[in-house]
Amino acid sequence: MADPARARRLAVRIREVVASTLERGVKDPRLGMVTVTDVRVTPDLVDATVFYTVYGDEDARRTSAQALESARGLLRSQVGRATGIKNTPTLTFVHDRLPDDAQHLEDLISVARERDARLAEVRRDAQPAGDDDPYRRPRVIDDDADADGSDEPDSDEPDSDEADRGEAGLGAADPAGAGLADRDGSRRGEADDLDGTDGTVRGPAWRMYSASPGQGSGAVGGQ
Repeated sequence: MADPARARRLAVRIREVVASTLERGVKDPRLGMVTVTDVRVTPDLVDATVFYTVYGDEDARRTSAQALESARGLLRSQVGRATGIKNTPTLTFVHDRLPDDAQHLEDLISVARERDARLAEVRRDAQPAGDDDPYRRPRVIDDDADADGSDEPDSDEPDSDEADRGEAGLGAADPAGAGLADRDGSRRGEADDLDGTDGTVRGPAWRMYSASPGQGSGAVGGQ
């Protein structure tokens, strides 16, 4: 196995010799505009692969490949004479598709850029069919309003309507005026025989106790 540095130097020299011979030494009319792109030599310096490209269509590539196969012996002889090595490597010609693939990729990128430019031009004056933002967003509660709590009533404090209804219910406990029921449900009163100053005897008097505000205690007597 040869030194890798020697193999690289030999590959560079073979590329130069083959390119110059194709330009000046080969008179085959089938040979088109051939460019040698790279040469790779095996570590044992026995085989050399020559990569090339052809300017033109598929027919130009086919005829150029035939011309290179016909000039193989001539090219190898020129390589052996120029390098001076004992065993001249055999030459294998391979069409290099890397430049073609790169050019195809560039063409695709250009097409994509043109489409993006046309789409941007259409979007510039376009108007949305519906709302600008058709998605429903969650309602955001202000932190100050949430901390204040003024919007929500306090459940521990009774409102004024309930208080009024409670007072009205207590005042209407005894609509006939006969007496009010105490908390334990019993009727409270005092029966007294009151003698009038005129000598008449009045009936029993019941002292009433009202639970309604503004209603004082008083005696109601019967004749």
